[in-house]
Amino acid sequence: MAVLLILIGGYVISSLLLFKFPQLVHRKKSLKFRCRHISHRGGAGENLENTITAFEHAVMQNSDMLEIDLQLTKDGQVVVSHDNNLLRSTGKDVNISDVNYEELPLLKPVLPVDFAGGNVCRGNEDRKIPLLKDVFQKFQNVPINIDIKNNNELLIKKVNQLIKQYNRENITVWGNFSNEITKKCYEENPNIPLLFSAKRVIYLLFLTYVGLLPFVPLKESCLEILLPRVVYRNPNLVSSFKSRQKLDWFLWLMDKLLMRKELFEHLEKRGIQTYLWVINEDEDFQNAFNLGVTGVMTDYPTRLKEYLQKTQSGNS
Repeated sequence: MAVLLILIGGYVISSLLLFKFPQLVHRKKSLKFRCRHISHRGGAGENLENTITAFEHAVMQNSDMLEIDLQLTKDGQVVVSHDNNLLRSTGKDVNISDVNYEELPLLKPVLPVDFAGGNVCRGNEDRKIPLLKDVFQKFQNVPINIDIKNNNELLIKKVNQLIKQYNRENITVWGNFSNEITKKCYEENPNIPLLFSAKRVIYLLFLTYVGLLPFVPLKESCLEILLPRVVYRNPNLVSSFKSRQKLDWFLWLMDKLLMRKELFEHLEKRGIQTYLWVINEDEDFQNAFNLGVTGVMTDYPTRLKEYLQKTQSGNS
C-alpha cells in the first residue's frame, strides 16, 4: 500500500509540475504567425461571407488571419464557400460539386449572419464565389485558416498543391471538426499547421483530467473551439438539439471542462495557439481574452479592431 501511495503521489506531483512547465519535456512549436484578430468567413457581418471584398475589408481592419471554407467544383476548381449546396447563399438549389466553376450563381445580396442573433449582412457589389488561388494571390502574406468542408481526398490534395505552389505552408492552418478529414490533411502534408478535430478535443480533455496531458505529444498547432454561450445566437445550432434542457446541460458541461485558463496557458507554453469563435460582442471579447486565449474569431472585424484598440490604449 505504501509503495502504491508513493507511485500515485509521484505521478500527481510530476503531472502538476509538467503541466505548469511543459517545456521541460516538450519542444515548443514555432509558428510563423500569432493571431489575435481573426475574421470569420472574412467578416460575414460586414461584407458578404467568403468574398474578396470581405477579405480586403478584414485586412484593412487589422485582421491577423482570415478564416475561410473550401469546396470543390465539378471541374476540379477549389472555391471559397461554406456550403456545398447553394440554396442558402445564392437562392439556387444546386451543389457546387455538381457544376463547373463558371456556372456557379452569384451570392444573394442579403445573407444571414449565423452567430449574430438573426442579423443580416447586405452587399450588392461583390457577390462572386472566389477561387482559392485568387485569395492566395491577393493575400500572399496574410495567414489563412482553412476549413476543409467535405471528406474529399481530391479537394485535400488540390488545396495542398495550392498551398505549396504559393509557398504558404508556414502561414496556413487547416483541418475540420471531422477527425477523418483532419487526419487526411495531416497525412497529405504534416508540415502544414493543423487544427484539432472534435474527436481530438475530447481526447485533449481526457488527457487533461487524468493528468496525462503533460506527458503526451500533440501534432496539432491550433485549438479552435466554440465559445459555448454564442450557440444561443445561432438558431440553426439551437434547433439541432432535441430539447433546450439537453442544450443547456451540454453547454454548461463544455463551459466547465473546456473553458479553462490553465489549459490554454499550458498549450501556449507548448506553442499551441487557442482561438475562440464566433464572438461578436465586446463583453464576449473581454471574457475570451480574460481566459488567456491567443485570439478570437469574429463576424465583425471593425468591432474587434475597435475593442483591441480601446483595451490597448487603456493599458498604456
